Parts: sequence; structure tokens; C-alpha cells
Amino acid sequence: MTETKLRLSGVVKRFGTKLVLDHIDLDVARGEVISLIGSSGSGKSTLLRCINLLEPTDDGVIELDGIDIAEPGLDADPIRRRIGMVFQSFNLFPHMTVLRNVTIGPRKVLGTAQAESNAVARELLGRIGLADKADEYPDRLSGGQQQRVAIVRALAMQPEIMLLDEITSALDPELVGEVLDLVRDLRAQGMTMLIATHEMEFAREISDRVCFLHAGRVLEQAPPEQLFSSPQEERTRAFLQRVIDLG
Repeated sequence: MTETKLRLSGVVKRFGTKLVLDHIDLDVARGEVISLIGSSGSGKSTLLRCINLLEPTDDGVIELDGIDIAEPGLDADPIRRRIGMVFQSFNLFPHMTVLRNVTIGPRKVLGTAQAESNAVARELLGRIGLADKADEYPDRLSGGQQQRVAIVRALAMQPEIMLLDEITSALDPELVGEVLDLVRDLRAQGMTMLIATHEMEFAREISDRVCFLHAGRVLEQAPPEQLFSSPQEERTRAFLQRVIDLG
């Protein structure tokens, strides 16, 4: 039996009177890749932010290795060290070189020695073809390069789970491929990932399971071939048809 890494049970999130997550139930196995699809406002980003404890939940349980991490009063910092998150905006520190952007977390949070953190950062940058950019500043990089650095910065913290929130939506189309290649590499290495994405073909290729969110609920979930070829819910079918119509 595959080990459950992350389990969400009855997760509710409200912003004021607006119900954004409506009793979400979701199990994520170790090493599984799940893509979250759905219209803007369906709850994808909020779900990821709740998992990473950037947003408090109003009800429900979020278990990481069987421990409820959403319990009120729990220190969030040790949990965030185990869960890496990458946003659609790169959020790199503009006054720091690429190398320092990648190493500041391990040094300040994990207490890694400078020489070790530099070595790990250079190895990771080399793996994504940016070894020669280590001493550049972010504004000297393309959007695709900056997003790859943002992913490497999260990886430098040695996370157990990666949350990727529409990481290609701010990129020019010609830069999307290089970022998605890096995500393919992470999958090949066995990283557990939840990916909010509007890239349907990529979701079909990369995912073990695809979840369609609508009005804060997981309306349908299935292996990608099944969900994209034979969706069971009318709202899923309508959403996918809109995607096709928009090209």
C-alpha cells in the first residue's frame, strides 16, 4: 500500500462571508504528483496556501505524516521548512545575487555553513543550466530563468513536498517550456507535488491524478487520461470545453 504523505479532511476556508474552500477532502501519496485545475476563483491557490500554512483554515484537518499541522497555535515555521512553495510571481530578492537568493534560506533557517550551502546551490543551478548565472542579479535574467531560480531556491531547503502555484502564468509562452522541464525532472526524482496549473497538456503528462476544483470543492478527480477523455461531471466537461475553445 502506498504511504499517505498528506491528508486533507473537511478543510474549510472563508474570507469574511465568502466560502473559498468547502470541506476539501484529499489524500496525497508519497511521490505522487497531483494537478489542480479549474477556473480562476475555484480555490486552487487558496488550497495550496492553506497547506503551507500561509492562510489559517476555519475548519478541518491537514495531516503531514499523520500529524495535524493546521492545529491552532502550532508553530508554522518547522512545517514550512518541509513544504516548499513556488508562486507565479518569482519573489526573488532583487538586491541579492542568484547565489545568495538560493543560499539565504539554508543558511538562516537550517543553519547550513556558507561553504556547504554555496556548493549545494551551485550544484542545483548547474542541474538547471544556470551555473553561469550564480553571480548575476535577478533583473539580468529572463522570466523563465528567474522562475527556475525560484524553484531551485525552494529545493535548496530540502522540502518533502513541493507546491507550485501557476508557476508559468507570468511567463511569455516561449519561456514556459524550460520551467516545465524542471518540473519533469522533479517528478523523475520522486518529489511529491501539488501543482495548480492552467497548462492542461502538461497536467495530462505530468500528473498521477488531476483534481477539478469548482466553487471551493474537489468536484472530480481521476487519472489524467480518464479525466480529460471521459469527465464524469457536467461542470468538468464544460470547463474543459472552454479551454479547448480558447486554444
